[in-house]
Amino acid sequence: MKKVFLWWLIAGSKGGENRGRIILELNKRPYNANKLAEKLSLDYKTIRHHIGVLKENNLVKSTGEKYGALYFLSDEMEKNYNVFLSMWEEFKEE
Repeated sequence: MKKVFLWWLIAGSKGGENRGRIILELNKRPYNANKLAEKLSLDYKTIRHHIGVLKENNLVKSTGEKYGALYFLSDEMEKNYNVFLSMWEEFKEE
């Protein structure tokens, strides 16, 4: 996973900060979309949208279906979590 790709997905696109916050939370433990919405004080539909973007880009995976689906970081994201953290720290300094 390239740092440039993460910069584009998190810092270079609308909603990237919310995607970064989701990644941070999913690194701690799996969540369903409703619990993530509560935890991050975001609308459920907003969470679903960003989870969809993260899944599409292979950063998040899920188990279960629809409302009960639990979301986890993908194996690729877990392997590159330190790359994400490095980028996130730079992003948050701006």
